[in-house]
Amino acid sequence: MANLTVMPLMQAIIAGNSAKVAEILSASPSLARQAIVKGATRQEASEFFFPEIAHYMYAGDTPLHAAAAAYRVDIAKELMKHGADVFARNRRGAQPLHYAADGGPEGPHWNPQAQAEMITFLISVGANPHLRDKSGVAPIHRAVRGRCPSAVQALLQGDADVSFRNNNGSTPLHLAVQNTGRGGSGSPESKACQREIIKILLAAGASLNAKNNEGKTVRQSIQGDWLHALIDVRDD
Repeated sequence: MANLTVMPLMQAIIAGNSAKVAEILSASPSLARQAIVKGATRQEASEFFFPEIAHYMYAGDTPLHAAAAAYRVDIAKELMKHGADVFARNRRGAQPLHYAADGGPEGPHWNPQAQAEMITFLISVGANPHLRDKSGVAPIHRAVRGRCPSAVQALLQGDADVSFRNNNGSTPLHLAVQNTGRGGSGSPESKACQREIIKILLAAGASLNAKNNEGKTVRQSIQGDWLHALIDVRDD
């Protein structure tokens, strides 16, 4: 029943319909804090996929998760006024900041500036850039894998640790020099963003000699001749 109540609000947020969001919150302010009880699973996924933002919604997601995924900063501010919880976690352990870090050049609706603004806002109201989800991934790892340089920069400006490790011991730079396996990851746009991310991380002090849990350094994790050429001209 909760899903039926909060889902119209989630849909209005994702569509960017601020007037509808305001109308719903005016009638039911508590919806700003409500989580959906049913979301995407392996068995049922399509019903909870929103093509407008190329994102799934999972059980435990709140309207603020939706606003973060859609980069709707003004709506996120309105939700916070109505008591939205920036620390809310879904069944996968993801907070809104994790969703704000999602995106990438292969997504037709990706908006780097709006994404960076959302990340900056969420951190300003207390979001923790070092919180790992249940898979051991922090927002900066998602931003790197998604090839979102503006998101990486915003997270670093929000005091994210440039050397923060995921559960496999990989630093953001480990992830930046490897293929993500995503569709479109080899496109010129994706490679350009990957190159920019590497430069951002190195400028922030990331080490090429950092080792993951398997003992592999960033240098040993590089995949692709063009990346070797980029890295080889730099000293750690």
